[in-house]
Amino acid sequence: MPLLSVFRFFATLLSLAVLAAAGYLLWSWYQGDLVPDAAANIYREREAWRLWTGGALLAWSLLGGRLVPSLLARADRRRSRAERGEGQMIASPTGSELYVETHGPAGAPPIIFTHGWGMDSTFWHYAQQDLSDRYRLVLWDLPGLGRSKAAKGAISPEAFATDLATLIEMSGRQPAVLVGHSIGGITIQTLIRDNPSIQSRLAGVVLLNTTHTNPLERMVLSGLAQALQRPVLEPAMKMVIALQPLVWLSKWQSYLSGSLHLAQRLGFGEYVTRSQLEHVSLLATRNPPAVEARGNLAMFRWDATAALARLRIPALVIGGDKDIVTKLEASRTIAEESDLAELRVVEDVNHMGPMERADLYNQMIAEFVLRVQPSASVDVPAGAGRQAQRSGKGPTADAVSPRA
Repeated sequence: MPLLSVFRFFATLLSLAVLAAAGYLLWSWYQGDLVPDAAANIYREREAWRLWTGGALLAWSLLGGRLVPSLLARADRRRSRAERGEGQMIASPTGSELYVETHGPAGAPPIIFTHGWGMDSTFWHYAQQDLSDRYRLVLWDLPGLGRSKAAKGAISPEAFATDLATLIEMSGRQPAVLVGHSIGGITIQTLIRDNPSIQSRLAGVVLLNTTHTNPLERMVLSGLAQALQRPVLEPAMKMVIALQPLVWLSKWQSYLSGSLHLAQRLGFGEYVTRSQLEHVSLLATRNPPAVEARGNLAMFRWDATAALARLRIPALVIGGDKDIVTKLEASRTIAEESDLAELRVVEDVNHMGPMERADLYNQMIAEFVLRVQPSASVDVPAGAGRQAQRSGKGPTADAVSPRA
């Protein structure tokens, strides 16, 4: 999402500034000052503090990423990993090649997961662990990210919706449930907006921490963001596209220093763990900056307000009350568009809620699939506490353990 891209930009500047300071101090120590001794001989006088300070800053620039997660996040009870299974490449009508993994029993109800922008399908590591024993999970990389290859001009919500429709047609005879986080939710809404007949192949949709319009209108400081869109943000994105090799190199240096971890931390709430922070920071670094910039530009021009008014199937909308990237009001607006949609609010989570509270999100997804797919025999674990609140319709949802 654009806000996290801005955070990463400033983190990269900070990281480069630290590296530059290290270089300056080490160079100035090496140069020293030319001073005469008592016999009028000239020698170099070097200040030790420059060497030690420059060395410390250089070490932080190269190794800080190993330490920052332990300073900014909780210890892990269950690690998140950017691990791959066995996948295949699928050709899309857009010309893109989609990397797709399938997990779970072949005859189980299918759930198609679409990750957020700048991530890839490994974002659903916890969902794969929690749900693949009962459902057939279809995980895919959006074009240009992960292992998927994007065709020219195929980086937009409209193109992604076409890609998703292709996966739906290939998912089998059972109606699928679509799950989308952030731009994944944008993709699902675009599909329903542009191809409402696709609903005959669906049992329901789940929208996680997403928006219904230009994300700049539904983030913190939205007024400032919209004012900066044309004069600052759009030219900056185009510059990233033109200078991708340099930007990518700078991102990797920011990742090594831990500055990028600091930026990604701003997308989490209080439950984030060290492996989760490392996971999303790695994905945000290794995906091509030009692809992310093109996607951000496309989102600036996107709107699917009232798309769910065409909904003929159940929908579950989940938002975090601390989400600064797609504020909770966006989730409320989406849920209010259809009588078939329900909203659940998860407390104390930010935009990366599906990862930091994967236990709770995955439980709610499992309950939803059981409701819309009665053939799914699911033993959903009993909850503890009341961290997720259902808004407007029905009872409060139970939560599972308060930490991932």
